[in-house]
Amino acid sequence: MTETAVYAAGGVVWRMLDGKLLVLAIHRTKYRDITLPKGKVDPGETLAETAVREIHEETGIRVHLGVPVGISNYRLPSKRTKIVHYWSAQATEKAIRESAFVPNREIAALEWMPARKALGKLSYPVDVEILENFLRLVDDGVLETFPLVVLRHAKATPRDDWSGEDAARTLAPRGKKQAKAIVGPLRAFGVRRVYSSDAVRCVDTVTPLAKSLRRDIRRTAAISQDAWDAGTADARTLVGTRVRARKPAVLCSHRPVLPDVMHEIALATGTVKGSYLGAASSLEPGAFSVVHLSATNPGSGIVAIETHAPQV
Repeated sequence: MTETAVYAAGGVVWRMLDGKLLVLAIHRTKYRDITLPKGKVDPGETLAETAVREIHEETGIRVHLGVPVGISNYRLPSKRTKIVHYWSAQATEKAIRESAFVPNREIAALEWMPARKALGKLSYPVDVEILENFLRLVDDGVLETFPLVVLRHAKATPRDDWSGEDAARTLAPRGKKQAKAIVGPLRAFGVRRVYSSDAVRCVDTVTPLAKSLRRDIRRTAAISQDAWDAGTADARTLVGTRVRARKPAVLCSHRPVLPDVMHEIALATGTVKGSYLGAASSLEPGAFSVVHLSATNPGSGIVAIETHAPQV
């Protein structure tokens, strides 16, 4: 992020009702316009966290993020550039029922409208462009997705400072901060299952997330560096299991193992391999790539990949 730009995030919130695709537009009180839910980044937030928080604050609906659907740029009256990142975000019927929205000084009303009809209702061309990107997912039949998150363990104690077995190496102080910092961003994507190499530095990386979710960590040597070094790693079985399950999950592993994990995701989904897989697996400590897959037909290939780094 640049210091001069104003950053914000939001989403195209959608639902299916009686077989029809509806998207949620907000009527703003002050500006008397119709737009998509969004808002500015708070200090210390990632864009993904901002999107989830702002959607909830403006609509009362709690969502998890799906596929990224674009970035809008426009000039503010102050001459600064505003940059807004958007994701698709499915609203479950339960989340809609639990919404506590009431008209207020910022938002006058919420309106569910047919997705294509909304193209003619939104007040700003930048919002129309985002909605058009969203509708391409619909046309491609990949609207409903689930994420597999490939995570590199956080910053570990340097090997030169460690006298024990490598698998027992712990996180450095910065790594402990990174492990806490990634909880919010990972939860924004709806991660529910937590898988980790059995190395201590990997387990410690996902421990704050697992505690936040009240979930057990499923430890496995299949994606450990020791197994990879010995030629006995088995990313294929773990990845295949998670693709078949079609449930959001995070897989925490090591730098040398990550390309194999990404390679197996591509193979399991019939995705044409390319340099983008290398970029998505070349992660700094504590960073992760979200691989979005079709929930209705995972074999149709990777829908999108996005990479996030901890702000520590």
